[in-house]
Amino acid sequence: MLILGLTKTTLLDYPGHVAATVFTGGCNFRCPYCHNGQMVLNPASMEKISEEEVLAFLKKRKGILDGVCVTGGEPTIQSDLPEFIKKIKDLGYPVKLDTNGTHPGMIKELIAAGLVDHIAMDIKNVFEKYEETSGCSATMIPSIKESIKIIEESGINYEFRTTVVKELHSPEDIAGITALIKDPSRYFLQSYEESDNVIEKRFSAYSAQEFEKILSLIDGPKPNLRGIE
Repeated sequence: MLILGLTKTTLLDYPGHVAATVFTGGCNFRCPYCHNGQMVLNPASMEKISEEEVLAFLKKRKGILDGVCVTGGEPTIQSDLPEFIKKIKDLGYPVKLDTNGTHPGMIKELIAAGLVDHIAMDIKNVFEKYEETSGCSATMIPSIKESIKIIEESGINYEFRTTVVKELHSPEDIAGITALIKDPSRYFLQSYEESDNVIEKRFSAYSAQEFEKILSLIDGPKPNLRGIE
């Protein structure tokens, strides 16, 4: 496993848990608003953390932590992800996986083996704007659609989420994404935030008032706002 970061305690990354977050390196997307730019574009420049170091830390923190979030980058591009998560599960921790949904086979394998307890999948935009928003190839979209279906039918805890960028997401786009999801109560909107590690510093965020107006334009069940005040 290519591990490039470890947050030792978080109350945010795994809802309802006091968790540690493991950051894997590398990604098959190039979202221009990504705030983990170095981890995505130049993982070789970052200091690696060994599996042994992570597992030793988690073993020592048993009884204090009650969950582990595996995020990135994109964890599912790493072939040894199931083996790594199994080692975490063997320590007694529930595991949350963050993914972009481009590897449905890996997601299905992890669910079938009981290795993940919660999945958070990013839906970058309506499919017509996926290439522009994520830098991915249109050939990935069928896999993303398959992952949505697998996750919705998995029987485990899950959520979908979109980081909303004013220049990339119109109110109509948000309504369109919401329509893709069977249960909009499991869909969360989070606001773009500027940082030093953003890949391209040319974006801005909607205000809380603008988000409320966007929600008012959506017929039927609405997504949730996360961290937007």
